[in-house]
Amino acid sequence: MIDSKLSRRNLLKMGLGATVLSATACSGDYRSPDNWYQGDLQHLIPLVSHRSFNIKLSFLSARDRAPILKVGNRSISGRQQDTLGRFWAFRVGDLSPDTEYQLQLHDPSGTSLCDPWPLKTFPDPAQKAERLRVISYTCAGGPDLPVLPGNRHAFKPVVYRQKLFDTIVGQKPDMVISNGDHIYWDYRSWVKNPDSAMARMAIDLFLGSYGSFDESLPVKGTKNEITLQAIADEQIGKAYGVRFRSTPVYFVTDDHDYFDNDDATPELVTFPPNNFHQDLRDTLQAQYFPEYIVEEELPTAFPGYTTEETIALSTHFGAARFGDLFCGALYDCGGKLNLAGDDAGLIPQTVEDWLLEKTALEDTRHLIHIPSHPMGWTAGKWREWYPDLIESEDTLLAEVKGDGQGNKFMWQRGWWSQHQRLIEALSLQKERKPLIVSGDLHLLGAGQIKRSGSLDLASNPVTSILSGPVGVGGLGWLSKARGLSAKIPKSLVAEALLTPRERNGYTLIDMSRTQCRIELYQCPEGYVMPKDLKPSLLKAFNV
Repeated sequence: MIDSKLSRRNLLKMGLGATVLSATACSGDYRSPDNWYQGDLQHLIPLVSHRSFNIKLSFLSARDRAPILKVGNRSISGRQQDTLGRFWAFRVGDLSPDTEYQLQLHDPSGTSLCDPWPLKTFPDPAQKAERLRVISYTCAGGPDLPVLPGNRHAFKPVVYRQKLFDTIVGQKPDMVISNGDHIYWDYRSWVKNPDSAMARMAIDLFLGSYGSFDESLPVKGTKNEITLQAIADEQIGKAYGVRFRSTPVYFVTDDHDYFDNDDATPELVTFPPNNFHQDLRDTLQAQYFPEYIVEEELPTAFPGYTTEETIALSTHFGAARFGDLFCGALYDCGGKLNLAGDDAGLIPQTVEDWLLEKTALEDTRHLIHIPSHPMGWTAGKWREWYPDLIESEDTLLAEVKGDGQGNKFMWQRGWWSQHQRLIEALSLQKERKPLIVSGDLHLLGAGQIKRSGSLDLASNPVTSILSGPVGVGGLGWLSKARGLSAKIPKSLVAEALLTPRERNGYTLIDMSRTQCRIELYQCPEGYVMPKDLKPSLLKAFNV
């Protein structure tokens, strides 16, 4: 007899192997769902600051000459990001703050490649801004797989994600935060975890339909680049399309964007990433989504800081600044973590110091910390701020092992110490309410942290939001994948504003000079056809 746990595992693995997708892109002459002529464009994602644009786009077919972007009366040649000429970046500096520009893309002969579109710079940091709307979500990645009978699906189909993105654009945000796990392709653990010959065969066939990775080779210019594009064309290019062309999108990366899961076992510790997995993440960003624009002086040796033509960029850590109204501090809690025991951090010390200084400065009306990994909850996973080890006998995916002393194997005490320094800095703000909006956990939730270890935060409690996942399918919830629910860590005292809920959705934040209003939206339970997808307001409150 096959027990229920093994049967459920095999259903997931067979679901992953049910669809074989073509990795070949075809050129076209298309209009987007809102009737915007996109020609041969596959996707287009911008970032803006008060004086710069950083735009990433791709075509369905390669181009042998650089396309030209016209911004006002200026013409900027694209910078090729891939080997064949499908992926291009446009960096435009010296723009005027708070100004809408008309953009036009054409080839070197002057032929338009798509309809023109507007894109607006943010207000100058010294400018008084009255209102801002931000929408945040997490976990939008995942292969485009069918939904099997009984709501059995690991990820929402791409058409579902597209419809949810259209809903988000329809709410007219000034900026969007896509917080982590834009890609799900943990090829090492997917191959390792199946517990039957049939499941392993299905996984091998599925992975092979997209190509394969050879870790002895670099990513760009090898078969690894072709495989990466086959995966990311579907999960990012096809999912995002051109719908965000006038809406800046900030991508925060997390563990799955390194094509791995944050596992730590005696056999394998996946983070910090090895050179190949870091190369996968960096190539993914170079081709599919914009680096952060840097408009401030950063500390010496700031990780991922580069300059490109007239603008400065940062890959893993950055800030979203909107006049004097808002600053968002965005940080990847995986790619640069270290295992230095009491001195360890999920982010480097240089970045922590930058965050502490930015938090204490209080030069904007609102500040939000936007880490890829949440504060305020534990799911018993390895790479958390907290040592809590949650036992489960019904684990579908990789288990988290103990170290024999009640803690998680390879968990680092320094991660908790760093958490304490960051959360204390947030609570010590005198003019602002402390707020965290995070990614990673496949949940919608909200709470107020009033005590953290020995820190009494009651006079200015820290509000923490689980922003809601876009792409998670019925088999991807904690209760299914790991047989547990998220809990408040033992070291915290917190009040639940919204008990974490396993629903797809997103968080809308409206800021004014006097308040910050949070609205959490949930999608219908289970799977509904995209035409019936109408997210509803789940919880609203002011901070």
